[in-house]
Amino acid sequence: MPLPLATPTPRIEACPRTIALWRAPTAAPRSASRRFNAPASLRLWHLASLDAPTVAVVWSLAFAWSVGIRLPLWVPILLALVTWSVYIGDRLLDARSGLRSGTFRQLRHRHIFHWRHRRVFLPVAVLAALAAARMLLALLPTASRAPDSLLAAATLAYFSGVHSRRRAPAWLAPLLSKEFLVGLLFTLGCALPAWSRLRMDTPRQLSLWPFAALIAFFIALAWLNCVSIARWEAHPFHAPTGILPRAMFLAGAGLFIALLLLAHQPRIAAVLCTGAISALLLALLDRHRRRLSPLALRAAADLVLLAPSILLPLAWILK
Repeated sequence: MPLPLATPTPRIEACPRTIALWRAPTAAPRSASRRFNAPASLRLWHLASLDAPTVAVVWSLAFAWSVGIRLPLWVPILLALVTWSVYIGDRLLDARSGLRSGTFRQLRHRHIFHWRHRRVFLPVAVLAALAAARMLLALLPTASRAPDSLLAAATLAYFSGVHSRRRAPAWLAPLLSKEFLVGLLFTLGCALPAWSRLRMDTPRQLSLWPFAALIAFFIALAWLNCVSIARWEAHPFHAPTGILPRAMFLAGAGLFIALLLLAHQPRIAAVLCTGAISALLLALLDRHRRRLSPLALRAAADLVLLAPSILLPLAWILK
């Protein structure tokens, strides 16, 4: 999920290890100076890859609350560690690939930040992965290891496919696009803890299909988030992106499904409504993207995915 620099780094033929290529621009264009920039805390939240773990924890708790399941504390911690290590690895690999191929214009603030601080990020990612593996072996029930292993294998396949020089056939390109795979794997990882416990609870079998609809909606929302970022980064600020109608359609679909489920599954309907809010906020970002700096726009794209967090206080009230 690439992101453009406020001022693109010039294409310079030099040794890939030359640090000068990675220095941020010292002066922004006058047009960029009039755009709103994100606060320092929000910029760091995005640049340090803390956005993805935060969204993963919020979504996993929202999925669990929607079906009346209380996750043990170690589950969101485990999910945050896994997500963080995966995203750090992905961004370091993207940066390394950009350096080797000389495609500097495709590298974004997050790639530059990770590469500059790779001596910190790399050991942190390894430690996070090792801690997650230790928690998996010690705390994960045996019945849940099979689906978790399948998801881990799919994630490895994603890494090998996205960062491989070989390309899939053209007819598989839409299903194997980075945006679709990230949306699918990310959402399944967030929903799997609640799904595993729900599937083993026979009195709640009737909740499986509404919950599956909820998962499908959030897969579409995660995909839309990734596509929005890719379109915003690839297109000039004045060019149409096609995100606005897609976001409005997805929001309408979420609200319609929520209305159908409101009588029998009010919690699932409530989470669907928060997902619709996220889709509407993506549409709003697309509408006003010219007023935001590229870094602020990229951070805001993940920030709007935290809309389900407005329901989390209910998890403590409605036990």
